[in-house]
Amino acid sequence: MNDFTTIQIDRALLEFLQSQKQHPRQSYNEVIGELVKKKAATQYDRYLHEIQKGKMRELWDNRHDEAWERA
Repeated sequence: MNDFTTIQIDRALLEFLQSQKQHPRQSYNEVIGELVKKKAATQYDRYLHEIQKGKMRELWDNRHDEAWERA
């Protein structure tokens, strides 16, 4: 059995959640869950990008490539 609770949100947030529904009968629980998943995926992508920055700089910023570009 699922446990549910009631929350209060302001009208602007309610309108935003309504605009995020993929179909009229989609629950707000599903809408919020999807938003959380998107946020987590975005944060993960940023994390990977930050990790890769150092290695990409190492690969791209070197004398060999600069000499090739000038040739």
